[in-house]
Amino acid sequence: MEKKKLSLIVFSGDFDRAVAAFTLATGAAAVNWEVTLFFTFWGLNLIKKNKGHAAIGRGVLDRFFNFLLGGRNNLPLSRLNFGGLSPRLMTGMMRGRNVATLAELIAAAHELKVKFVACEMAMNILGIKRGDLIDEVQEVIGVPTFLQYSQDAQVMFI
Repeated sequence: MEKKKLSLIVFSGDFDRAVAAFTLATGAAAVNWEVTLFFTFWGLNLIKKNKGHAAIGRGVLDRFFNFLLGGRNNLPLSRLNFGGLSPRLMTGMMRGRNVATLAELIAAAHELKVKFVACEMAMNILGIKRGDLIDEVQEVIGVPTFLQYSQDAQVMFI
């Protein structure tokens, strides 16, 4: 029997959507599914080395956008963000209820051999270089390669 596959397109840079993406990825990997996370546009914020505000990129607009995105430590909640306070409160609630935090989910995904890939086109648009990304990112790919990886997979867009 062929291994089941899940491919997640991680487009959003919202905290709650990131938690959902990594929860699905780790859950599927834990039951032996082959999982690919394809980070594109605002989702690239989740896999940058610098977890805070960083003016990375080639041009002024690149640096401006990347600085405003703020890195993984500054992800907004999609609703009721309260000036950035909500993700911290949510993380505290997760710890208090013994639920894996976003940082723990990212580490678990790597340990479970979830494939982290970054969108080449979005990186070009935002002026992000391979060296700006965490080491867990295995490849920078285009859509045709992602589609090849996702052949016969359940595909979700988050």
